[in-house]
Amino acid sequence: MTSYRFETTTDPGAFLARAGDHLAQEPVLATVVASSAHGALGDDGPGPQHPQWWVSVLADGTDGEEVVGVAMRTAPFVPHPMWVHLMPDDAALALARDLHARGEDVTAANGALPSVAVFMDELARLRDRAAYVHEHLRLFELHSLVEPRPVRGRARPAGPEDLDLVTRWAAAFSVDADEQAGREPEPGEHLDAAWTTSRIERGLLWVWEVDGRPVHFSARSPESFGVVRLGPVYTPREQRGHGWASALVAHLSREVLDEGARPTLFTDQANPVSNRIYQALGYEALADTANLRLTTPAPA
Repeated sequence: MTSYRFETTTDPGAFLARAGDHLAQEPVLATVVASSAHGALGDDGPGPQHPQWWVSVLADGTDGEEVVGVAMRTAPFVPHPMWVHLMPDDAALALARDLHARGEDVTAANGALPSVAVFMDELARLRDRAAYVHEHLRLFELHSLVEPRPVRGRARPAGPEDLDLVTRWAAAFSVDADEQAGREPEPGEHLDAAWTTSRIERGLLWVWEVDGRPVHFSARSPESFGVVRLGPVYTPREQRGHGWASALVAHLSREVLDEGARPTLFTDQANPVSNRIYQALGYEALADTANLRLTTPAPA
């Protein structure tokens, strides 16, 4: 059996130096990990108050040690789920055992199938718990934009004057997404003011404005290995059905294409509305991912 070694770092630059070539091989599939690391480069502050680390999975190859998988834990919201990228099944098993032995308090993970399921099933076995799928997601890529019908309003970058509003919307995003998909909303899982502030400062958060009033927001990631990911995409309940989401996603998608980058996004497979909207714009399904959780321990 192949033996694996794990290099864990809180330094995104060190991680990219080690795993960048591996990420660049399939840059669309690796968009979440790559954009997280690139987005954290140059942060000069004291660091986040939540776990933030990346891990390279190494195995012996023909030219010495080579990266065969990556994972990370950088999510700013409770329960701070990991992201597990594609890797051999036995590597995912070994990663779960390594994290368990280190005492990491991981109880949730998102990522590529089947790797994330193998990882979480093994972590559940080690802890005498069970893993279950909280959310099925699908990764899409756009090659050619299909223009949506014109709607009132305009796109503009969110500014400091929008901070309070879009922070409330960002916090509502996960709750509304769960409700729309018929799931029980999970407490604590939401984006906060620090996330919103950072995106506004970096020009990565946009609003659709009608008659001088924001009615929708969408975010985008920084470009990473030629790929940009759109999301979250959120319209408050009272503004839905007017085409604001299609208009702003189309605007950002067009912008990304004009930059020479590849637009991507994730959809919740349980939400037929969002899947229909993005496919109407020309987005094509590429891969399925999942968000898994561990059951809570049984009472003693």
